[in-house]
Amino acid sequence: MKSLLPLNTFHVQNLQLIVNRLHLLLHSTALAFLFYYRFCFLFQLPQNRQGYGLLSWLLVFASETILSFVWILDQAFRWRPISRSVFPERLPEDHKLPPIDVFICTADPTKEPTLDVMNTVLSAMALDYPPEKLHVYLSDDGGSPLTLHGVREAWKFARCWLPFCTRYKIKNRCPKAYFSASEDHADDADFARSSLYLADKHKIKEQYEGFKEEIKAFRKDRPFSRDHPSVIEVIQESITDDVDNVKMPVLVYVSREKKASHPHHFKAGALNVLLRVSSVMSNSPYILVLDCDMFCNDPTSARYAMCFHLDPKMSSSLSFVQFPQKFHNISKNDIYDSQLRSLFSLQWQGMDGLKGPVMSGTGFYIKRASLFGNCARKGSDLLQQKEQFGSSNEFIRSLDGNNTSDLVSDQKYAFLEEPHFLASCSYEIGTKWGEEVGFLYYSVVEDYLTGFVLHSDGWTSVFCEPSKPQFLGTATTNLNDVLIQGTRWYSGLFENGINRFCPLIYGPTRMPLLQCLCFAWLTYFPLYCLPLWCLATVPQLSLLNGIPLYPKLF
Repeated sequence: MKSLLPLNTFHVQNLQLIVNRLHLLLHSTALAFLFYYRFCFLFQLPQNRQGYGLLSWLLVFASETILSFVWILDQAFRWRPISRSVFPERLPEDHKLPPIDVFICTADPTKEPTLDVMNTVLSAMALDYPPEKLHVYLSDDGGSPLTLHGVREAWKFARCWLPFCTRYKIKNRCPKAYFSASEDHADDADFARSSLYLADKHKIKEQYEGFKEEIKAFRKDRPFSRDHPSVIEVIQESITDDVDNVKMPVLVYVSREKKASHPHHFKAGALNVLLRVSSVMSNSPYILVLDCDMFCNDPTSARYAMCFHLDPKMSSSLSFVQFPQKFHNISKNDIYDSQLRSLFSLQWQGMDGLKGPVMSGTGFYIKRASLFGNCARKGSDLLQQKEQFGSSNEFIRSLDGNNTSDLVSDQKYAFLEEPHFLASCSYEIGTKWGEEVGFLYYSVVEDYLTGFVLHSDGWTSVFCEPSKPQFLGTATTNLNDVLIQGTRWYSGLFENGINRFCPLIYGPTRMPLLQCLCFAWLTYFPLYCLPLWCLATVPQLSLLNGIPLYPKLF
C-alpha cells in the first residue's frame, strides 16, 4: 500500500493566479493607451517634434518601451504559480535508496575561510541518508595544503560528530551553527533535560574547539600557487569503519591540475572534473551541488529530493530539484535585497508551474545522466564516445550507470591513476566537455546556461521549498560586494541574451513559449539600468516648448 501512495503533490495557487491574470489585463490595457498616445504625438504633431523637447520625449518613450518589454517577460512567472508538498515517509527502505554524490567547491582559503568550508563538508556528511550511499567530494581549486589539512581534521571530528547527531536526532548538523545558536537542538525534550545528553554535548563542544585550533594552528609548507598538479585523496580508510554503530560516508579531496597555459573555466571546470572523477569512483546516479559557504541547515533535503527523483510519473524527464537559497547573515533591513526575495518566493514558483525553475548555482540535486545530454545517447561506438567524452575507457564504461566502484576495496584505485588522468588540465582538449557535456563554459553564469540547455533538450525541473530552510549560506551585506557580485551576474546573464543561446531565438522551437519568456526575463533584466539613465537625463534637457510627456486624464 505504501508504494501506491504518491511521493509528492502540487497545488495550483488559484487565487494568486486569478489576481495575476487580472493585473495583466488591466496593466496591458493601460500600456496600450500609453503607446497609442506616444504614436499620436510622433505622427500627428510634426510641428512640436524638434529640439530638446523631442529628445526628451524620445528618451521617455525609449524608457517606457524597455520597461514594458521587461514587464511583459516578467508576467510569464505569474501565469501558473504552484506549491509542492512531499512525503518522505513514503520512500522505500534505506537499502533501496539510490546513492548520492555531494559536490562542494572552494577556490581560495583566504576569501573562503577553511573552517567555514569544513563546516559545510561536515553538514553534508551528516545528511539524513544511508551513509554507505553518501559520497562527499570537495574540490579545492587553489590546491591549498591548508584545505587538505582541514579535510583530514574534519574527517577525524566527523567520527564523533555524526554519531552524536544520530543518537540525539540533531536537526542542525552544521557544528558552527549548532554551537552558536541559543536554543536547544534536541528534538526530544527529554534529551534536553538528560544529563547524558548534556555531558555528550559538552564533550563534543570541546572536541569541536580542538578541531578549530588544529585548523588555526596549521602552518603552510608552501606558498599559494595558481599552477599546481592534481591531488586526489580518499580520506576514508575503511568503509566498514564506524563509531557507536554509525557508519561514515566517504570523503574525497580533489584538487584538479591547473596551468596558466590551459583555461580552467572557473566553477564550471571544477564541477566537470568532479563529475568525471566521481564517475569512476562512486558513480552515484544523483548529485548534490553546494557552494562552500552554503551548509546543510536541515538533514532531510536528500529524502525530499528523492520524493521527486523516484516518482515514476516524473523521474524519466526530471533533471534536477532546486531548493531556494536562504542566508543566515541577513540584517532586518536588507537594503540590498541580498536574500533575493522575489526570485525564490515568486519567480521560481511560477516557473515550477511551467516546466521547472532555473538552476541556481547551489542547493540542487541533479540526475547525473542529464549532464551527459544527447552525447550519451548517440550509440555505442567507442570512437564516437571518445570524441565526446575523452579517452578514458573507465569513464566511458561508467556511462551506462552500472559501473560503480568500491572506493576502498577496489585495488585498481590504490594509486588513483584514472582519477588523476581525468583531473588533468589537458583531458578536455578535443572533447565536447563544456560544450555539449557537463556544465557549460559559454558563460560566467554556468548554472543559468546549463539549466537553460537542459530545458531546451526536454528535461524538466521542480522547485522544493520546505517550511524549514534546507540550506543556509552567507550573503553579501555591503555595497562593494553587492556591486561586484551583481556586475558578474548581470553581465553574464545579459551575455546569454545576445549570443546564440538567446532565449527568444534558441528557445521557442525547443520549449514552451512561457518558459522562454521566463528565461528571457533573466537575461534582459539588466536592461533596467537604461531607463534609469534615460529618465535621469530628461530633467537636464530643456522642456520650455511645453510638450506634455503624459496626457492629462482629468
